[in-house]
Amino acid sequence: MYALFFMLVTVTCVIMMSPTVETAMREHIPFFTEMCNKLNAGENCSTLVGYSAVYKVCFGMACFFFFFFVFTIHVRTSTGCRAAVHNGFWFFKFVALLACCAGGFFLPNQEKFLEVWRYVGAAGGFLFIIIQLMLLVQFAHRWNQNWSSGVKYNKIWYAALALVTLVLFSVAVGALVFMIVFYTDPEACFLNKLFLGVNGGLCLVVSLLAISPCIQTFQPTSGLLQSAIISVYVMYLTFSALASKPVEMVERNGKNVTVCVFPYKSGLQSDTNIVTGVGTVILFGCILYSCLISTTKRSSTALQKKYYSFLKRMIFLYFPEDYDDEKTAGGQNVKYDERDGTIYSYCYFHFVFFLGSLYVMMTVTNWFHYENAKIERLLEGSWSVFWIKMASCWVCLFLYMWTLVVPMLFPKRFQA
Repeated sequence: MYALFFMLVTVTCVIMMSPTVETAMREHIPFFTEMCNKLNAGENCSTLVGYSAVYKVCFGMACFFFFFFVFTIHVRTSTGCRAAVHNGFWFFKFVALLACCAGGFFLPNQEKFLEVWRYVGAAGGFLFIIIQLMLLVQFAHRWNQNWSSGVKYNKIWYAALALVTLVLFSVAVGALVFMIVFYTDPEACFLNKLFLGVNGGLCLVVSLLAISPCIQTFQPTSGLLQSAIISVYVMYLTFSALASKPVEMVERNGKNVTVCVFPYKSGLQSDTNIVTGVGTVILFGCILYSCLISTTKRSSTALQKKYYSFLKRMIFLYFPEDYDDEKTAGGQNVKYDERDGTIYSYCYFHFVFFLGSLYVMMTVTNWFHYENAKIERLLEGSWSVFWIKMASCWVCLFLYMWTLVVPMLFPKRFQA
């Protein structure tokens, strides 16, 4: 239900940022102009569209989840009244969400509010990205540890580890070669060349570090599978950053030629619409998946591990005891359903959705290039999106490198 609320508001924000949808509504909804005048929403409901409207709606959604974040702090059992509010009263909470979103349009001194809220949204969006990168690093370690433990029972796991590692590294190297071919040029695109070299070199460094004797002494399970997963993701982020970068042009034969772009379009407007539509759907799917996977018991527990102790105190206020997700009784799987206590942290659940609200706001409005932002131009280049994605590469590599070296730097803290 919370995810449904989240997606309804997100779709509303997309409609607000789409001139195409606005035009279609004006043409097909009877008495559209009269309705806008009665609502005092300006000519053709101008105050209900654009980046400022998205900021106000997302402000209401963020306030909704932030209230529940504070409201559910230290909820340890599902039998209390606060837990009952968290798990029920859906109609009243939906009405409250609508009221919060509508209330953003009645805030005083809106120019100052939009300026301040923009930076709050940027900070929350960055934190949302960091949490997802932490979960990715933890996933890489867990995958390698699970498969390595199977070697004791069946040597075929060695072959599986080697095969998957080889495939992942092949994908990473192939992606690097692909970007060198299509996103570099002898006469331009200096930043592309620089960051391809830097990111490729850093992936090589962390791969060598993962199998170095000094790391193996403290982490025998460390191997190339983790670094292969991280390398593939870094190459994906690098590609996404280069694709989000504003186009560059050089003069050749008396004509301005666009360089360092992949020619995926045939020049037709329908191609642009298809690519934008697919990209928007993927974006929403990733955001929803990130919110839900971050708030499961397994992911919350993962971020309690000693590798992340320096960050968890800043993010998590309460961790429930470790429960098994399922128990077997009489040949049937029985889910715990919070019989003795909450399976996951309620406050952290709402905190991630709060950050997700800010991330949606910044992404839909193209981060700091908000004034000319349109959902149809979501995949077009902007410097702010480029630097955010490139910084995400480095944060991901730093987090993975930290998990490798911290047992060596603080051996006493990581002794069994």
